[in-house]
Amino acid sequence: MRSLMLAAIAALSFASISHAADAPGPYKLDSKGKCHAANGQFAKSSLCTAPKPATNHCKDPKTKKFTKCTALGAVPA
Repeated sequence: MRSLMLAAIAALSFASISHAADAPGPYKLDSKGKCHAANGQFAKSSLCTAPKPATNHCKDPKTKKFTKCTALGAVPA
């Protein structure tokens, strides 16, 4: 009986650890599109949006103006 209880406790603890690793973050959208915090309360919708990807800016070394990064001689700004 004791070994069965220990096995059950071990299984539950491993399940909770793997479940916590899969959590996307403290804020998530529900099926209606409303933003919720981890405790279930409503939160600002701006907290649930994904951050914008960083854009790479490049400059022309001669003119010091922004240009496309694919341009010949462009250096990251």
